[in-house]
Amino acid sequence: MKRVLIANRGEIALRAARACRKLGLESVAVYSAADCNSPHLWAADRAICIGPPPASASYLNAASLIEVARRTNCDAVYPGYGFLSENSEFARQCDDAGLVFVGPPPEAIALMGDKVAARRTASSLGIPIVPGSEQGFLAAAAAAPFAEEIGFPLLLKASGGGGGRGMRTVRHADEFAAQFEQATAEAQASFGRADIYLECFFPRVRHVEVQVFRDRHGTSAHLWERDCSVQRRHQKLVEEAPSPTLRGGARREMAEAALALIESLDYENAGTVEFIHDVESERYFFIEMNTRIQVEHPVTEMLTGIDLVAEQFRVAAGDPLSFATPGAPDGRCAIEFRINAEDAAHDFRPAPGRLTIWRPPAGPGLRLDSHAYQGYDVPPYYDSLLGKLIVCADSRMQAIEAARHALRCFEVAGIETTIPFHADLITRAEFERGELHTKWVEDHFIGMEQHVGQ
Repeated sequence: MKRVLIANRGEIALRAARACRKLGLESVAVYSAADCNSPHLWAADRAICIGPPPASASYLNAASLIEVARRTNCDAVYPGYGFLSENSEFARQCDDAGLVFVGPPPEAIALMGDKVAARRTASSLGIPIVPGSEQGFLAAAAAAPFAEEIGFPLLLKASGGGGGRGMRTVRHADEFAAQFEQATAEAQASFGRADIYLECFFPRVRHVEVQVFRDRHGTSAHLWERDCSVQRRHQKLVEEAPSPTLRGGARREMAEAALALIESLDYENAGTVEFIHDVESERYFFIEMNTRIQVEHPVTEMLTGIDLVAEQFRVAAGDPLSFATPGAPDGRCAIEFRINAEDAAHDFRPAPGRLTIWRPPAGPGLRLDSHAYQGYDVPPYYDSLLGKLIVCADSRMQAIEAARHALRCFEVAGIETTIPFHADLITRAEFERGELHTKWVEDHFIGMEQHVGQ
């Protein structure tokens, strides 16, 4: 591996370009016309415009990306997260073109990308799964008998994707058909397939995920868990490690289950196995696997000192895994806050525009992964993520105190961001006590304009 096409944009593209430089690899950045002012262009050795602003005509245009990779003599493609990162057909096309896909084999992506098949695979290994349907449905009428059997409330989930898209909570039978139609439409638009499966809904659970890695030589490792329970409409807002509620037995069982899953797949490269965890009963259930690097991977990097993006390149090049599973968490804590261009006071409305002030905090134990800068024009076409503020300290309370100070010092003007939301959130006693669950934000931040910025 000598030259890599970075098939992404924003923060993760900038991170990938820097990892390439660290490893002595050349990099080729791609960008849409809306991203001509993005720093990943300057960090790479070369930059190529691949089309107009809409993602469908640029970052999701697989044929164009592969053609650019060939034309610039790349021998590898790095997908990052989002866009085509979990598209098994794109991975297969890279293979067919003689390009190393810096990620898992197409077969593993396809199997885990089919959420119904992923549930079956986990269940066959003895891993607990959330009670639900064993198949996907295209019509509400066909799914209705299974909904009655599972009982309400329940979750509708896209069979062919994740990230909260195509997902709906249905609380009563009389709203099932309408919610099902909305879910299938969103699933089709997001993933190119409309089928939906049903799951039992747990109102107060934690969302816990295990970071895994495996090389082509059969060596596997996990890096323990991250807790991603602070969410809004299934979109993660805050992540931390270790989980403040997970006990030793459940922690080890969950991590071992994640390793068993990737070893059964003959997996390769980075991945994340996701669970829900009921704190009271100590029960956990597999929900899905993301066959890519996660947005929140810096949380794990801060705790372990391992560069996961660089490790992706090394493993894709055929090198053996450079680390083994570390010892159990020792009390240190890392917390990540997603800084989005969104107005939390008005239902997290997207807030594109020009950053007239961008002065992030700095200091020991702080890290900011971002492509934003003062004067940057935030485009309206893509995900609203501006950056990720990560705080690490010797204890969870020290991390919370450091985060409070860092968020107070983070100066931004020109557009609305989620910084005021985070600053408010971490003053809450429930956050300090680790009592949040996946529906807490929606249950407790109704009428955000009354809470944020006061």
